[in-house]
Amino acid sequence: MDSIQEFIKADINELKKENLYRRLRIVENHNGSAIVDNKKIINFNSNDYLGLSSNQEIIKNTSKKFDEISQCSSRLVGGNGIDVIKLEETLSKHRKTESSLVYTSGYSSVLGVLSALADSDTTIFSDELNHASIIDGCRLSNAKIKIFRHNDSGDLLGKLRGTRGKKILVTEGVFSIEGDISNLKSICNLAKEFGVFIIVDDAHGDFIFGKNGSGTPSELKVDKLIDVHISSLSKALGCFGGYVACTNMVRDYLINKSRQFIFTSALPNHLCISALNAIRIAKNGNLQRKLFTNVKLLNNGLRKVGFDIGNSCSQIIPIHVGSETLTMKLANKLIQKGIFLHPMRFPTVKKGCALLRLSLSASHTKEQLIYTLDGLEKIGKKYKVV
Repeated sequence: MDSIQEFIKADINELKKENLYRRLRIVENHNGSAIVDNKKIINFNSNDYLGLSSNQEIIKNTSKKFDEISQCSSRLVGGNGIDVIKLEETLSKHRKTESSLVYTSGYSSVLGVLSALADSDTTIFSDELNHASIIDGCRLSNAKIKIFRHNDSGDLLGKLRGTRGKKILVTEGVFSIEGDISNLKSICNLAKEFGVFIIVDDAHGDFIFGKNGSGTPSELKVDKLIDVHISSLSKALGCFGGYVACTNMVRDYLINKSRQFIFTSALPNHLCISALNAIRIAKNGNLQRKLFTNVKLLNNGLRKVGFDIGNSCSQIIPIHVGSETLTMKLANKLIQKGIFLHPMRFPTVKKGCALLRLSLSASHTKEQLIYTLDGLEKIGKKYKVV
């Protein structure tokens, strides 16, 4: 093609033809509901798993300390405030590690760790269903990458054998599309046998699983085998930012080597205060109990109707459809019924493996879930998905 404009136009047309075209909607979140394109509907697309993003106590306590919008500087230059240090100390206790380091997002946390700790002399072993941030971090690191079959320690063993040099294994705690939990016990034991450095991205399991929300590795009793924990502040905590929990030495190394930390402005102080307040509320466990009541109701209901929801055992529940065209049609029909489910398509999943994903929250009411089950059953039967 003669120009970039022609290339872009042709590529967009191809995306539309394959039902892979995306557009931004106007969405206002309201505790389990949302205003989407000026219509109030039940929202299953938010990662606000405990409903803390609109918690009035957190908002009130944050507003009291809202004396500046941003430090307008990187932490190494002039943006290292007391609140972010308090947050890091709290997160270290939460994960039972020596220290932690806050980043401006979960995505940059993953990129920052992998690109700093791995290089061309490193081999990274990565689960095939790992999040895009992990895939991008692996690529950015310039390491050799070996993909092992999802949650398959046998396949991992085959790839570990004969691999020399520095080795890193990276996986998720709760997988963000399928909603299943990592087979961490066997994978971590195997990795340690081969001297592999283990990184777990627990963005979707943090403050959900484990005692007092201490995370998926704690739930599975392998937290002491993990070298670096990565997580997000914008999922269960309903706030913003990301963090790494690790040893003092790894933290010191990241401060000096992680470009995603060095060359970006600090997380604003008011967001650190929000996270501190959210952690305190999340730790009492009441919201998790409400969340898993909702999970049980919807999980059992979908299986009973006959939907394929894979091995989900968390607040993330996929409805496998396959066809991108049919998945888009189902999503649009559900919006008309007041149910907001996002169609997951390539490149989020493989082509021909499109699905609808429900992200449950403690904020969802029993009435909303029953209405959703009824709507899904009717549409699923009409279009022969069940």
